[in-house]
Amino acid sequence: MSEQGGLSNKGLSAGTIGLIGAVVIGISCIAPAYTFTAAIGPTVGAVGVQVPAIILVGFIPMLLVAFGYRELNNRMPDSGTSFTWASRAFGPWIGWMAGWGLIAATVIVLSNLAGIAVDFLFLLISQLTGVAEIADWTSIIPVNIIVCLLFVLGATFISYRDMQTTQKLQYVLVSFQVVVLVGFAAVAIAKVASGDGYDPTPFDWSWFNPFAVSSFSSFAAGLSLSIFIFWGWDVTLTMNEETKDPEKTPGRAATITVVTIVSLYLLLAVAMIMYAGVGDGEYGLGNPDIQDNAFFALAGPILGPLAAFVSLAVLTSSASSLQSTFVGPARTLLAMGHYGALPPKFAKVSPRFFTPGYATIVSAVVAAGFYAIMRVVSTNVLSDTILTLGIMICFYYGLTAFACVWYFRKQWFDSVRNVFFTFLFPLVGGVILAVLFVTTLIDSMNPEYGSGSEIGGVGLVFILGVAIIVIGIAIMIWQSIVRPAFFRGETLGTDAPPSTRRLKEAAR
Repeated sequence: MSEQGGLSNKGLSAGTIGLIGAVVIGISCIAPAYTFTAAIGPTVGAVGVQVPAIILVGFIPMLLVAFGYRELNNRMPDSGTSFTWASRAFGPWIGWMAGWGLIAATVIVLSNLAGIAVDFLFLLISQLTGVAEIADWTSIIPVNIIVCLLFVLGATFISYRDMQTTQKLQYVLVSFQVVVLVGFAAVAIAKVASGDGYDPTPFDWSWFNPFAVSSFSSFAAGLSLSIFIFWGWDVTLTMNEETKDPEKTPGRAATITVVTIVSLYLLLAVAMIMYAGVGDGEYGLGNPDIQDNAFFALAGPILGPLAAFVSLAVLTSSASSLQSTFVGPARTLLAMGHYGALPPKFAKVSPRFFTPGYATIVSAVVAAGFYAIMRVVSTNVLSDTILTLGIMICFYYGLTAFACVWYFRKQWFDSVRNVFFTFLFPLVGGVILAVLFVTTLIDSMNPEYGSGSEIGGVGLVFILGVAIIVIGIAIMIWQSIVRPAFFRGETLGTDAPPSTRRLKEAAR
C-alpha cells in the first residue's frame, strides 16, 4: 500500500517488456484489421472521399493527448494511468471517474472484439468449406453468444498468464495482419493502375482537406469514428510497471504505435477509395450493405483465391486484440484496488504469473455479460457499441489530457519544451475531445444515430453512454462510504511538482 498518499509498486513482473514488445502489444490492442473494416464504411457514409482528411484530423487529438500521457508517465509511471494521474492532479473523485471511463471503454470494446471474432470465424469457415450458409450461423443468437464466451475464455486464460506469453503470441498475430493489410492495399492500387478497379477513382490530394467536408455534423460523426480506430495505444502505458526503463519506454512506444497506425490507415483508405470509389454500387464504399465489413466485400474482387487471408487477418486481429485489451482494465482495476478505491480483492496479483488475476477475471465476466445483453437488446450491436465507445474514449482521454495540463501548472513556463508538451498540446487535445464528447452526446439522443435502436424515443447510444457514467458515479459514491480513506486523499493524494526554475533561483 502507498504511504502518505504516494505511489507504490503492486507486485507486477518488472522489466519484462521492451520497446518493440510494447509497440507490438499497442498495435494489437488497436486491432487495425478489425477497426478499419468496421469503420471505413460508416466514415465514407459521413464524409465521402474525405476519409484520409478525417483520419488525419482524428490522429491530431490522439497525438496531442499521447504527448500529455508521455509527460505524466515520465513523472509517475503507475499501472493506474488515467486513474492515478487524474487523482494526483484533480483529487480522488475526478480520478475515480477517469479510471471508470477507461474500464468502461475497454469492457465495451472487449465485448465488441469477441463479437467480431465470432462473425469472422464463421465467415472464414464458410469461405474455406464453400458452404455459404455457415456464415449465417453468427445470426443465431444462442450460438453466437456461446462461441463469443469461448473466445473470451481463451483470451482470459492467456491474459492471466505472464506477459512473456502475451508478447510471444502477439508477435505472430500482429505481424500476420499487418502483412495482409499492406498486401491488400498494394494489390488494390496495382489493379487500379492496370485498369482493373471496380470504380477507379484517380488519387486527389483534396481527399486530405478536412474543410471540404459538407457539414459540421458530418465532420463530428466522421471524427468520432476516426478516434475509435486509434483507440488502444494507451495500453503501452498501463504496462509501465512491467516495462524496461518505465519512465521512457512506454511513452516512446505510445508515440511509435500511433504514428505506425496512422500510416497504415492512410494507405488502406487511399487504396480502397481508388479501387472501389465511394458510390453505392455493389462494391462501392458508400453501399450500406457492405459498410459493416468492407474488407470482406472487397477481398474477393481484389485478392481472388487469396480472399480468405483477409478474413483470417480480421479474425486474428480481433482475437489478438481481445487478449491484449485485457491488459488495460485489469491493471487499472489492480491500481484502484491497491490504492483503496475498490475492494482489496482487485489488488491481488497472481503469485505464479505476477499478473492481476482477480481483476482480469472480473473484466472478462463483465465484458461477456455486457455482450450477451447487447446482442439481445440491440439490432446492430457492432454499430451501437462502437459509437458508445467513442463517447467513453473522449471522456477519459479528455480528463487525462486536462490532468496533464493541471498537474504541471507550476512548470508550464520553465522551458519552451514544457510550454508545448505539458500545456499547449494536451490542452488543445483535451478541448477537441471535450467538444466531441458533448456533440456526440447531443447527436446520439436521436434514435437514427446508430442502429436505430431506442428506448422511449431516445437513441440507445445516448442511453448507454449516460447510463455508464451514472453507474460509475453511483458506484463511486458507494465506495466513498465504505472505503473513505482513498476519498480523503490518504492513500493517493494530490501532488503538483514545483517550478524547477523557481527552485534553481532559490538555490542561488
